[in-house]
Amino acid sequence: MKIEEILQAKLSKPQQKAIVNIRYTSNYLGNLQNQFMSRYDLTMPQFNILRILRGAKGAISVNTVKERMVEKSPNTTRLMDKLIDKRLINRIRCNEDRRVVYVEITQEGLDLLAEIDKHFDTISFSQLNLSDEEAEQLSNLLDKARETYTG
Repeated sequence: MKIEEILQAKLSKPQQKAIVNIRYTSNYLGNLQNQFMSRYDLTMPQFNILRILRGAKGAISVNTVKERMVEKSPNTTRLMDKLIDKRLINRIRCNEDRRVVYVEITQEGLDLLAEIDKHFDTISFSQLNLSDEEAEQLSNLLDKARETYTG
């Protein structure tokens, strides 16, 4: 269904239509992914943290995790606290500077990601309903949209 049919409104400019469509589609896909993650008692931001830590292959600072987040969030520390409570990550204090905190993924966290990985990509890719070529084109256009912003 086209965005103007969903909104039941005519958007005045193609750029306005594109921005509304990007936001609507992002929210739509995010809701589908959140539904999937709820099976594992995780949110998408928590899943993002786990993937960042898996990719780091060792402890990294909380600030580095915040910088790498797909969706920036002021409550990243609270999200990490919940992952610590679930024993999916560990917090490590820096001995030289108590203000610096590191986090690392646990084996339980790695095991959970391995289980999620069996299904997540298939579900995520089927939601997009684009060929590889179309997905690459869309990704390139989104990259271009971010590069041209000067505000």
